[in-house]
Amino acid sequence: MMEALEKETIANELSLGVSNNIFTIFIELTQNMMNYSKKKELTSNELASQGLVVVTKDRADNYFIHSQNIVTSEDKQKIEKRLKEILSLTKDEIKKRYREARRSGKDKHGRGGGIGFYEIAKRSDEIKFEFNEINDEKYYFHFIAKIVGKKEK
Repeated sequence: MMEALEKETIANELSLGVSNNIFTIFIELTQNMMNYSKKKELTSNELASQGLVVVTKDRADNYFIHSQNIVTSEDKQKIEKRLKEILSLTKDEIKKRYREARRSGKDKHGRGGGIGFYEIAKRSDEIKFEFNEINDEKYYFHFIAKIVGKKEK
């Protein structure tokens, strides 16, 4: 990932801030996947972390970091509640909640869709998400963070 991002930075004169945001969001989404992804291993019948994180770019130099994985119904409720709250906030309110969460230590390392989603929202220009039901217990969770690659001057 780092090598690909470095090449993209050089080839498209990407600012350090934009490349750092892409990388940080990629890492946060990967960590979320490790915490929330639920798929039973056929050989051991245990739950394993599994999913996909992809970075794409459109013709307008916008970058999209997509993640998709399977989550339990219980985790869906936690994640959805947090993301709906984040979508209702302004950028300044997101930054304020992020600082409060860091200071308090609440949700810092837990599996509550905590500080990581604030970090992503803070660094993104837009976030979107959806859940698609697999059955009563599991959902596909698709998340997209958008970063504008070249800001208007």
